[in-house]
Amino acid sequence: MLRAVLFDFNGVLVDDEPIHLELFQRVFGEEGITLTAEDYYAEVLGYDDRGCFGEVLRRAGEEPTPARLARLIARKASYYQERIHRDGYPFFPGAADLVRQAAGRGWTLGVVSGALRDEVEGALRQEGLRELVRLLVTAEDVEEGKPDPQSYLRALQLMNSQPPLPERLVHPHEVLAVEDSPAGLESAAAAGLVTVAVARTYPAAKLGAADAVVADGETLSAGLLDELYRRVTGGR
Repeated sequence: MLRAVLFDFNGVLVDDEPIHLELFQRVFGEEGITLTAEDYYAEVLGYDDRGCFGEVLRRAGEEPTPARLARLIARKASYYQERIHRDGYPFFPGAADLVRQAAGRGWTLGVVSGALRDEVEGALRQEGLRELVRLLVTAEDVEEGKPDPQSYLRALQLMNSQPPLPERLVHPHEVLAVEDSPAGLESAAAAGLVTVAVARTYPAAKLGAADAVVADGETLSAGLLDELYRRVTGGR
C-alpha cells in the first residue's frame, strides 16, 4: 500500500532548472571557468550546489576548498533570491494541485532535494502548500547529496521518528519517490523506494532506471501516481 510520496523539487515541482544553469554559468564565469549547458545536463544536474561547484572546479583543475565552496554557494543563492523576488517561483502547471491531491489521499508528503531549505520553504509557502508537506530534506541536512542515498534515508528516518508518528513503521517499499534525473533516481532506488521519473529534464530513454516513467506533457495526478505504484508493486 502506498503510504508516502517524496517529491524532488527542481524539475518536478518547480520549473527552474534553466535558472540554475544560468546562475551556475554566471558564478563560474566570474571565476574564469566555463560551464556549458551540455556539460551541466550531462554531468552535474541532480547534484546539490556543493556537489556541482565541487565537481566543476575539480574538472577545471582547481581545489574546491570548503571556504571557496561556501562563498560560491552563497553568491549563487543571492542571485537566485534576486530572481525569485522579481518573478516568483515558477511552478509547473498542475504541480501545486498534485500536492493538494496527494495530501487529500492521506499520504505522508515530503520534499527531498539538493536545493537550499529557504528556496524550498519559500516556494511551498508561495502556493500555500507548506502545511501539507510534513518533512523536508534539503542540502543543509546531508553530507552527501544525490546520487548518494543519504537524503532519502534521512527522509525515511524522519517519517518514522518525528510526530505525529505513524501507527506502524513506514517501509521503503511503501514510499514513492518522484524524480526527474538519473542522480535522483539512483539515490531513491538505493534507499529501497519505488521510483517514478518525469521525463521533463531528461528524455525517457535516459531514465530507464526508474520503476515507471511519465512522459513529458502527461498530466501528473495523485490518481496516476497511485496507478503507477500499484502497477509496479503488483497492487500490494
